[in-house]
Amino acid sequence: MELNALNEKELASLYREEMEYDFPQSELKPLGAMLRLLELGQYEPLVATENGETVGYAMVWLSKDRKGVLLDYLGVLRGKRNGGTGGKILALLLERYGHVFGEAEAPTSDDEEENQLRRRRIGFYQRNGFRVLDYECALFGVHFKCLYCGPETDDRVVEKLHRRVYADYFSPAHMQQYIQLPLSPGEDIHPAPAWTEEHNPTEYERKVIS
Repeated sequence: MELNALNEKELASLYREEMEYDFPQSELKPLGAMLRLLELGQYEPLVATENGETVGYAMVWLSKDRKGVLLDYLGVLRGKRNGGTGGKILALLLERYGHVFGEAEAPTSDDEEENQLRRRRIGFYQRNGFRVLDYECALFGVHFKCLYCGPETDDRVVEKLHRRVYADYFSPAHMQQYIQLPLSPGEDIHPAPAWTEEHNPTEYERKVIS
């Protein structure tokens, strides 16, 4: 298996053909936001191929200093699931970047069935070498457990690197309002839309469509 980077048009095609089906709208940032990050050199959309066939994808968000990446989205194509493909992609990401941060919704829903699904997601990452960190975060009003895979053992160092991914893109005011990283014990989560952009993501999507 190998990872290959996508250009803007390829990212737009993957977004519409796969990601819009794989993720609920509330969890999927606008395509234009991804395209802007890509234009800034802070995003790498990757597809995983095996024997010349695309089997999955990973969207990674980079800090400017390239000291680790945030795994923004991970997906395995329909018909290719339950065969260990996701774990193989994670291993390639670690080999490629060294430090990989992850976020998984905390099992704090009023729906116990939903909580079980969230625990399974966290368990998937743990089975593939990630550890749950000693801090949590809330992003645009959603509560997350924070995960990490890599050589660093100090959670304070990981927290600083993790936060930098967002701080390199959003303004301090935006960070204060929408990015609670870390989320202090007992701290109220700020209500917010699923994704709030300081720029107009539609402008970047229009560039690809036109």
